Amino acid sequence: MKDITITGKRIKTEIIFYIISFCIAVILNIHAIVKYNSPWSELFSELHVVFIISFVVYVLLLLIRLIIWAIMRLFPRIKK
Repeated sequence: MKDITITGKRIKTEIIFYIISFCIAVILNIHAIVKYNSPWSELFSELHVVFIISFVVYVLLLLIRLIIWAIMRLFPRIKK
């Protein structure tokens, strides 16, 4: 069987995308706290929900990236 290697660059890219997803989830949580006039303690008490939302955002970003990759593979640029 052929070994599959994941490069350090790919791991770093995926970590950056997850950090971006986590930041988006935290911003959504802050927006909900302000909108519904909730106590700021929910910023930490609802952290498990933020992790779940960040995972969902990460999967959505992954799907968008896959669609873009597929379109680029279907329609390659014409080289001059």
